[in-house]
Amino acid sequence: MTTSHERFTLCIALFDAANAEDPNQEDGLPKELLYARRMTDMIGRFAPQAGEVAQLAVRAQHIRRWTVPRSNYPLGKPGYFAWRTGLYRFHAETAGELMRQAGYDEAIIAQVMAAVGKEGIKTNPDTQLLEDVSSLVFIEHYMQGFAGQHADYSEDKWLGIIRKTWKKMSEAARAFATSGGIKLPEALLPLITKALADA
Repeated sequence: MTTSHERFTLCIALFDAANAEDPNQEDGLPKELLYARRMTDMIGRFAPQAGEVAQLAVRAQHIRRWTVPRSNYPLGKPGYFAWRTGLYRFHAETAGELMRQAGYDEAIIAQVMAAVGKEGIKTNPDTQLLEDVSSLVFIEHYMQGFAGQHADYSEDKWLGIIRKTWKKMSEAARAFATSGGIKLPEALLPLITKALADA
């Protein structure tokens, strides 16, 4: 009989095997595999007592993301939002299928799928924790690179991006971010300070 620890370990291995197929590389690793590991690292730092559902959800946040490119959807905001909504559903369904392979029951699968599918932000604790962890990972690891890719963005647009990220986070995550829990991108510190002062 498979123990809960063995089932969890197998499921993480299945998630990682799926993400290891990402042809895009970052720091010598498949991009989404690295992202998943950063998510697990962050939940360990921010919420070390997090339950199994949240731990699985953060690992599956971007699972096989490269297979659903933005270019599959129309340009403009409606197309962007349709892409994001499609991604949430795709990630949730992919995670659910791999969890079944690992031997999880449908009740736990449904909880993980709800979190990965971004259901009940602000009301579902697992979904909010996933949102907190993804926001913290974005700020620490990706915000500065994103800024470099969008040098044409105005200061007002950047202030908006920072405020939107901040708004999605819980009070606990905000406190963690501003009290040394994460490494803030130095080049963006003046913008972050300004955005949060007016938030």
